[in-house]
Amino acid sequence: MESMIGLIKIKVIKGTNLVVKDSTSSDPYVVITMASQKVKTRHVKNDCNPRWNDEVTLAVYDLDVPINLTVYDKDTFTDDDKMGEAQIDIDPYLEYVKAGLTDLPNGSVVAKIHPDRKNCLSDASHIVCKDGKLVQDMVLRLNNVATGEVEIQIEWVNVPGSRGLTL
Repeated sequence: MESMIGLIKIKVIKGTNLVVKDSTSSDPYVVITMASQKVKTRHVKNDCNPRWNDEVTLAVYDLDVPINLTVYDKDTFTDDDKMGEAQIDIDPYLEYVKAGLTDLPNGSVVAKIHPDRKNCLSDASHIVCKDGKLVQDMVLRLNNVATGEVEIQIEWVNVPGSRGLTL
């Protein structure tokens, strides 16, 4: 536990306008990886606009290791088809978490992160105080595919006995 910095909770909320991989629809699920860790959501049958509302958690040991999100179409008899990918940029979010801004009124917007060439955001993303914690809502534009976005929410969790975030 000494080398762990903390945990990142990722709520995978929904997908929008995902590409059709089967004849008329897709059975999408999301895989999130960070170094050797791999977590995934359940798959949703026949829906290119799925609602997962699944929460996954990754242990963070190195803040420089990228967090990758990939959407797949579940297939029964063949390998699952890739439906796009994005990288989750947590750096701007962590700067505000390090500042310790947790005693703000519920719903207070701490920062607005704009889409740029360094992130996969499809729209402005807000870092908000929610129940004494900072969360960031993101809509990620999927790369290497014609259409598709995935909405997520991230939350940092400090772990007693871990190194923790430092300014």
